[in-house]
Amino acid sequence: MKHSNANIRLRRVDFNDRGEVEAFLQLLDMYAQDPMGSGQPLEADVLARLPGALAQWPGAISLIAWAKREPVGLVNGFLGYSTFKARPLMNVHDIVVAPSWRGQGVGRALLSALESEAKQAGCCKLTLEVLSGNTRARQTYEQYGFEDYALDPRVGVAGFMQKWL
Repeated sequence: MKHSNANIRLRRVDFNDRGEVEAFLQLLDMYAQDPMGSGQPLEADVLARLPGALAQWPGAISLIAWAKREPVGLVNGFLGYSTFKARPLMNVHDIVVAPSWRGQGVGRALLSALESEAKQAGCCKLTLEVLSGNTRARQTYEQYGFEDYALDPRVGVAGFMQKWL
């Protein structure tokens, strides 16, 4: 279904507002259940702890895209630090757009809003991770100006790794 994104409003999540917390959790759980997330719903203890934890986490920024009273997108960003630039950076940790709103500029609007927040914080760059099979998101990121991370292309592109603790 085609929607008009002319009436999309973006604003920071107020973790003291129960309605905004519910919208935040709904969108994040939607992302978690997507095949490009974990494919599983968030655990109940995560849903219970996350809003309070993010409200207290230094450098955490959560923005929701609203269409009237409907939450249609979410981005979570976290400040980090670039030692090579001696400046902060902003990592796009989660970005989700409701399925019926995909392809209509909501993701780009969320990225733009987070970029504005990053510039206000003096960040030197935005970073993100994307699954190699998520071609639609990767295309959106590339159109927005993201590129593979490489200090020197002759030594290769950086890969994202993890180790669970």
